[in-house]
Amino acid sequence: MAESQHQAKPKVIVFDVNETLLDLEQMQTSVAKALDGNTQLLPLWFSTMLHHSLVSTVSNDYHDFGEIGVAALMMVASNNQISLTNEQAKQAIVPPLLSLPAHSDVKPALAKLKQDYKLVSFTNSSNNGVKAQFQHAGLTDYFTHRYSVEDIKVYKPDLRAYKWLLEQLNVAPHEALMVAAHGWDVAGAKEAGMQTAFIARPGKALYPLAKQPDYIVKSLEELASLLTKK
Repeated sequence: MAESQHQAKPKVIVFDVNETLLDLEQMQTSVAKALDGNTQLLPLWFSTMLHHSLVSTVSNDYHDFGEIGVAALMMVASNNQISLTNEQAKQAIVPPLLSLPAHSDVKPALAKLKQDYKLVSFTNSSNNGVKAQFQHAGLTDYFTHRYSVEDIKVYKPDLRAYKWLLEQLNVAPHEALMVAAHGWDVAGAKEAGMQTAFIARPGKALYPLAKQPDYIVKSLEELASLLTKK
């Protein structure tokens, strides 16, 4: 755990959604099944999806994150001589993605933080997608607003995405704390001037060349304790 020199309490806490709040295990299981049970290809699929979300951004050719996920799965299957139709790829991703459970530490932490802070979410997923996810996981009432890059059509960690978010929130960069289990997300938010917190979930690592986040914790409950201590 690491805490920064930055002692100013944020006015708003911004949460990434997938993997930060929601447990992707069941979707990973269905994707692995679509890849003939080859679990070693899961990281490649996810990184391919992220890669092409940035291709979409820099080429100004926006596609829904779910669509990119399906396309990435088709690419990984093709490159590994696995027969997979577009419909099979879609069924492996979309239904499980919309019915993910929250990590066990999430609700207790959000309940604690909600007493002292404004909580919002900011995701690369679509507006309708995260609405369905929160309803299924029972997270809707913890947040005052849900934000999606769909409204600006620029994927995180492009700095324009965070700038847009800050404009919607009407706060200065340092007044917002971005919380994520992805090194690339906290790296982008930090470069945009936001406070950042990295949730070191299993298998997640920081990008060594990026600026260090303000907080490095193993769970959201640990972060909640740090932010609410008197």
